[in-house]
Amino acid sequence: MLVAYFDCFSGISGDMILGALLDLGFPYSELRAGLESLPLNNYTTEAYLEKRMNLKGTRFQVHLSTTEASARTFKDIKALIEGSKINAFVKEKSIQIFQCLAKAEAHIHLRDIDEVHFHEVGATDSIIDIVGSVLGIQSLGIEEIICSPLPLGSGFVKCQHGSLPLPSPATVEILKDVPVYGSGSKGELVTPTGAAIIATMGNSFGPMPLLKIKKGGYGVGEKKLPDIPNMLRIILGWKETQLFQERVVEIQTNIDDMNPELYEYIMDLLFKKGALDVLINPVQMKKNRPGVLLKVIAFEKDKENLIRTIFQETTTLGIRCNTVERFQLPRKTKKIKTPWGEVRIKMVVSTDGKKEVSPEYEDCKRIAQEKNIPLRRVYREIYKSTKD
Repeated sequence: MLVAYFDCFSGISGDMILGALLDLGFPYSELRAGLESLPLNNYTTEAYLEKRMNLKGTRFQVHLSTTEASARTFKDIKALIEGSKINAFVKEKSIQIFQCLAKAEAHIHLRDIDEVHFHEVGATDSIIDIVGSVLGIQSLGIEEIICSPLPLGSGFVKCQHGSLPLPSPATVEILKDVPVYGSGSKGELVTPTGAAIIATMGNSFGPMPLLKIKKGGYGVGEKKLPDIPNMLRIILGWKETQLFQERVVEIQTNIDDMNPELYEYIMDLLFKKGALDVLINPVQMKKNRPGVLLKVIAFEKDKENLIRTIFQETTTLGIRCNTVERFQLPRKTKKIKTPWGEVRIKMVVSTDGKKEVSPEYEDCKRIAQEKNIPLRRVYREIYKSTKD
């Protein structure tokens, strides 16, 4: 699997993404051909090598020949992209990126998504950056995108709404559930366009996985930073295994004074609150008292809610949390037909490339109860269907 790791050591923007993709080998002629299918004619583009602190990369720029008369709405941009001759994948992803931006603006300004005017984001150069980035990702055959945590700058930026704090409100809204950190740098490091592209196209965020590096590319940003080169680095590589890696939190607590009848209810409630897995293990506690270790696996965004639930529903007085890496085999869920109706199955690919099937228990249980047949007969029929 060809993986792109976005190393955002100095931030991310639309032109930096496109510059890095061109630096990786995305043909400029192919970019121009794709962009020419858009109903835009008031611009020119250029791509050239530029050094920042003696490190070379590709700078991509859009030059407008006229000033846009009015701001575009999401509806305008969607119609513009849908009316072009670019392929279906690029259309779909580009519209999703603009929808991400539109939702953020609508939330900030308390408007309906169709009423949002994009101003800077709706400009021709942003449309080119977004559509061009998706064209480049497809052209290079990138199958998975992993991104580093994003550094955020501080200060203020001038826009049509006046002076806004950095990171901009739109950027903050877009980056919900994305790991970020304060860089200490003044100025805008992550633009709304760059945030929307990576939030939409990125599969996960965290450290670089185990890769066999193929090539690295550098996209040069507009500003010159005082301490570091203003660049986005994209590292292309082959994943050594078919494992999916992500960071999760492990929430644990020991309990030795609670009615055991309550655990079933608590477990169901934790799953409803976002837990990925819930484990209850018998343990021997201090003074040789038998107890229970309650362990919950979850995403960072759900941690606080789950901790609050555990305190409310159990007798525990303290909870421990750790951030851990979770590895999963790639899987997908699909429906298959059986003599008793449709059933969901998980298709899993093991590390040696073999495909395995796992029927959805709840679907099988429902069929067995409704049809009054043995559960194992339902399983046998499903395995037989997947082999045929």
